[in-house]
Amino acid sequence: MTDYSVVAKRLKEARMRACLSQKQLGIKAGMDEFSASARVNQYERGKHTPDYSTVERIAKVLKVPTPYFYAREEELAKLILTFRASTRQRPRPRK
Repeated sequence: MTDYSVVAKRLKEARMRACLSQKQLGIKAGMDEFSASARVNQYERGKHTPDYSTVERIAKVLKVPTPYFYAREEELAKLILTFRASTRQRPRPRK
């Protein structure tokens, strides 16, 4: 990646696709409402990196697989999102 971490880049991309503000994302991911915006901002700038459990909560809110945030190659990141979308559209077998 460039000057900032792959997690930072993927986080900002996913948040923008979801049309959420930094504060909205932070609050939905369980962060304190008074620090949510600042924390997400620091994650997106690569100043701090969220721990794995925080990434899992963020992924759930943004409806992307957790591994997406760690994919260094653009092609792999796209494949992860495509795979997720294809598995969500399949009808589940009835029991």
